[in-house]
Amino acid sequence: NKFVKENNDMKKTKNTESQIIKAVKEYESGVTTEIICREYGISRATLYLWKKKYCGMDTAQLKKLKELEDENRRLKHMYAELSLDNQLLKEIIEKKL
Repeated sequence: NKFVKENNDMKKTKNTESQIIKAVKEYESGVTTEIICREYGISRATLYLWKKKYCGMDTAQLKKLKELEDENRRLKHMYAELSLDNQLLKEIIEKKL
C-alpha cells in the first residue's frame, strides 16, 4: 500500500532514542524549553509529547518500546490483510453455492 508506506515515513524521527531521553531529562532538570528545542531542532509541542510519553524511561526502555510499537503496527497490518482475504474468500464461496 503506497499510502501506508508514505504515512510510516512521516512518523520517523531524526532524533535517536538517547537524544530523546537526554532532552526529556534536561527538561526535567530545569533547562528551558527554548534551549532544548533549539539544541535538538524540535518544536515545543514535540518536546511536550516526548515528556508525556517517555518521562521516567531510560534509553534501553525507549528502544524496546519503539520496537514493540513497530511490531504491533506490522501485526495490525497483517491482520487487516488476512481479514480482507478471508472476506473475499467467503464471497467467492457464496457465489459458487
